[in-house]
Amino acid sequence: MGLARRGLLLALLGLAGPAVAAPLSEADVRAQAERFVQRHFAAPGSRVEVKSEPLDPRLRIADCPAPLVASLPGGDRMAPRISVLVRCPAGESWTLRVPVELQVWRQVLVASRPLIRGDGIAAADVHAEERDVTRLPYGYVESMDQVAARSLSRALAAGSVLTPGALGGRRMVRAGDHVQVVAELDGIAVRAEGIALGSGDSGARLRVRNGSSGRVVDAVVRAPGVVVALP
Repeated sequence: MGLARRGLLLALLGLAGPAVAAPLSEADVRAQAERFVQRHFAAPGSRVEVKSEPLDPRLRIADCPAPLVASLPGGDRMAPRISVLVRCPAGESWTLRVPVELQVWRQVLVASRPLIRGDGIAAADVHAEERDVTRLPYGYVESMDQVAARSLSRALAAGSVLTPGALGGRRMVRAGDHVQVVAELDGIAVRAEGIALGSGDSGARLRVRNGSSGRVVDAVVRAPGVVVALP
């Protein structure tokens, strides 16, 4: 039997020995980094985009007898650019740092209109938009459950992302509450019962209906259940 036919027969019978694995390349290392980041930041409702950057062309990547292992030295911190450590855990072990461009798109709440400090936040005040949250260093709010009964600690322009830092305490007055309306003139304070037509924290401006006359006046929240009528 000729050598060529013998080699073919051994290959068909699975006796020709194991195939030699292709040497590792830069593309292999970068692909491992991208797969790891994609899995690490994947979450329901998220869209993750990852692109690794070229490595130093002077690098010579040694073969690895075991699967490559990736990790994030910065933990779960999301940023537009991060570094991924790709390591060979066996043989002559080595570690490479792979720069990666990251985008994580999620639905976040955005102001639908200009909002002022002290305003309570209703569903009509905000809407959901898909934003790259790696570019939101001050955080973001994803659902109305996170703002229930909260007011704004600072003003927000229309189109601004609602952040945890923009949320103040619980609203001192809520729409429909029975409140005490204080009218002050020349050092004299007159008090009456009223019904709040809006919600807000201390300093928030809202409208109140006088419980006796039915007249609607503008007022400012002073304390829980207490508003001061504006002149």
